[in-house]
Amino acid sequence: MTLTRRTLVSAAALLPFAGVLRAAEPDLAGLSDITRAVKPIDARERAGRLARAQSLMKANGLRAVVIEPGSSLDYFTGVRWSRSERPTLAVLPVEGEPCIVTPFFEEPSVRETLAIPAEVRVWQEDEDALALVAGFLRDRKLASGPIGIEETARFFLVDRLAAQLPGAKLINANPVVRGCRMIKTPAEIALMQAATDVTIAAYRWTYPRVEAGMTGADIGALMDAATRKLGGDPEFALVLIGEASAYPHGSKVVHRVSEGQVVLMDCGCTVGGYQSDISRTWVYGAATTEQRKVWNQVAQGQQRAFAAARVGTPAGAVDDAVRRMYEAAGYGPGYKLPGLSHRTGHGIGMDGHEPVNLVHGETTLLAPGMCFSDEPGLYLPGKFGVRLEDCFHMTATGPKWFSEPPRSIDAPV
Repeated sequence: MTLTRRTLVSAAALLPFAGVLRAAEPDLAGLSDITRAVKPIDARERAGRLARAQSLMKANGLRAVVIEPGSSLDYFTGVRWSRSERPTLAVLPVEGEPCIVTPFFEEPSVRETLAIPAEVRVWQEDEDALALVAGFLRDRKLASGPIGIEETARFFLVDRLAAQLPGAKLINANPVVRGCRMIKTPAEIALMQAATDVTIAAYRWTYPRVEAGMTGADIGALMDAATRKLGGDPEFALVLIGEASAYPHGSKVVHRVSEGQVVLMDCGCTVGGYQSDISRTWVYGAATTEQRKVWNQVAQGQQRAFAAARVGTPAGAVDDAVRRMYEAAGYGPGYKLPGLSHRTGHGIGMDGHEPVNLVHGETTLLAPGMCFSDEPGLYLPGKFGVRLEDCFHMTATGPKWFSEPPRSIDAPV
């Protein structure tokens, strides 16, 4: 083929978009599902959850707990359902089998994922679902309360249940729901480890394929494609480039990868209902002295948080330990910028963000089985930001990483 000047100009113009094409149709031939040996939550595990919940109900004086669709409904019953104006609810009694209340025409679909022995009561379109909840509680002689309400339940449901049970005291079910969900079992830890392994493998595949001209969406598409091929369900793939990395959740301005730009990726997936959450930051091309300095400070901040996480320590003390180090280096004070404008970490499990947080003032004591992100980023508005995020779970002897933090800005994955 004879190349004319016009041909050369046209080819050069297409270079920034070559990466876009590769992002749209990536070659995934070298990847395979690494989750095939993963063991899902089984009937024995779910029975243990109900037993734990009922024990906590007795300890806290609750007669029952009412739960809406969401991760808590899945956690206790296996039912995976969405919220709508037509309520589907679970009632966990202090003794005996739970009850599922759902619209009549939804019952077959709800039963598809119901994973525990439970009574199912259905309501018709001209009936009130909360009347069935109240009826179940009366039948079990639990209607006098106190009745616990899972903390994310919508107000209109609580209001209608209160009207059905005027003599009952409706209170927050956190002592039961959080008391179960915050302490992960070995089966849950194993699923979180599997999700982490998928995300790390996806990072290792994606990183060398990042090219000049790519947008955050292009890179995120690569990450999601690799995650699916590796056996995970992508949850998020936030990619911040250049100045956008100075804002923890980015900017609406489209930035493209170019020489010397920071690339910050925050990605996670789900395996067996449990999530990963990992952030990596590097520089495309050669890093400046300032970029290296900030990256190293964040890496030290991660290790400071990890060292501070000890059984019996208030969760807020982990955040305080990092913030003291950053303030000594000239950042802040507190949550001011340049510095660390968000908490050091959050709980994680079936949801990407769960109680409790590693944040100043949080008094909950760390205990074996709790799981957290460790992400004490540093953000310099108008310049760039660095966030390194790895999750850990508490053991009797201290924290244990799900994923090992990166070694350097030059070896970020």
